[in-house]
Amino acid sequence: MEGFVDIYTIIFLGLAVVIFLRLRNVLGRRTGSERQPPRFDQFSTRRTEAPPAPAEKVIALPRRPGRPVEAPGAEPSPVEERIRVLAPAGSPLAVGLQTISATDGNFDPDSFLAGAKKAYEMIVGAFAEGDRKTLRTLLSREVFEGFDGAIAEREGRGEKVEHTFVGINKAEMLDAAVKGGSEQITVRFVSNLISATKNRDGAVVDGDPTHVAEVTDVWTFARELSSRDPNWRLVATESVE
Repeated sequence: MEGFVDIYTIIFLGLAVVIFLRLRNVLGRRTGSERQPPRFDQFSTRRTEAPPAPAEKVIALPRRPGRPVEAPGAEPSPVEERIRVLAPAGSPLAVGLQTISATDGNFDPDSFLAGAKKAYEMIVGAFAEGDRKTLRTLLSREVFEGFDGAIAEREGRGEKVEHTFVGINKAEMLDAAVKGGSEQITVRFVSNLISATKNRDGAVVDGDPTHVAEVTDVWTFARELSSRDPNWRLVATESVE
């Protein structure tokens, strides 16, 4: 009886080995080259999928961090076209304007220049009239302090300015750059104006109330990139004789 049990035990063990080997041949072995589980494949696809087609509607934020870099041979954007009109390609001014355009998604050189002209006329008029309230909104703190000091000295002497702004003959950008977290643009203005300073007695002490003078000023405007305020402020002035 004991020998009978041993024979059948051996037979069953043999059958088990045969079945195991056949199952192994059918199912195969893992070699390390099989696909990863689906969750890893999906993650990889999300990282490499192409961006949405241009036809899809995209909601633009109020201020974009920058403009996409143009691919070689791509058509220039409207802003790039305007920069090419204002500055020779490859010039420091062109490079500076392109840097500002790439950093500030809302920048437009034509709009800036139009705003700079308007600001120039407002500042010149406000200074002549001693309008500190207007000047404070258009000037940096340092420049305002200089203008305010000049107005105070004039008031102390009892002088008044008679001023007529005739117009701007020319306004051209000289320099543009992003410095210390702010975008800065320097503009040269050539304007015509009539200005005369009179003392307490009404006598002219400076200028000519009947003469249209041509004045050249070089002003630098700046705007903090981190600020939500879209307005630029005058941060430096220079008069050219």
